[in-house]
Amino acid sequence: DDPAVVLEAAARFLEARSRSVHEVRRRLTGAGYQPDLVEGAISRMLELGMLDDEVFARAWVESRDRARPRGERAIREELRLKGLDRTVVEAALEARRVAAADAATANDEREPPVSADRAAAERLLERQARALARVADPRQRRQRAYALLARNGFDPETCREASVGLASQDDDPGDSEP
Repeated sequence: DDPAVVLEAAARFLEARSRSVHEVRRRLTGAGYQPDLVEGAISRMLELGMLDDEVFARAWVESRDRARPRGERAIREELRLKGLDRTVVEAALEARRVAAADAATANDEREPPVSADRAAAERLLERQARALARVADPRQRRQRAYALLARNGFDPETCREASVGLASQDDDPGDSEP
């Protein structure tokens, strides 16, 4: 019956990482707190800036790109499961696209800009390079790279481009020893 207890429980839930409003609501109602007290705690946390779905979505996307690269489709689904509104998700993904375009422009103006998904796919393939290098047959290596990317939510075109890019790196004569 005490709103302070509910607010404290919500704050403890946020200690590990930031959460969406939906996650906090689900956790507190699942713990048996009264719905009106839960809504009051959420309102107070929104006022204090402890909860913000837009900030949460941008942070989630940045974290995914840095730690566990995923395709836009997979990120969209993860954020949907976190209870975020479609407009918030689209804004976070648009910020990701803009950041990728800015990074591509800053690196080299002669090459065409690389999409955010393509850059994330290349990072994922770089992380898995040792495992992929153990596959002797280049065709099988491309197939495994394609499958890895598809499992991680990349669209078919990005999977194809990145896996073909992996094969072209293997065929590069500059990397071979005389």
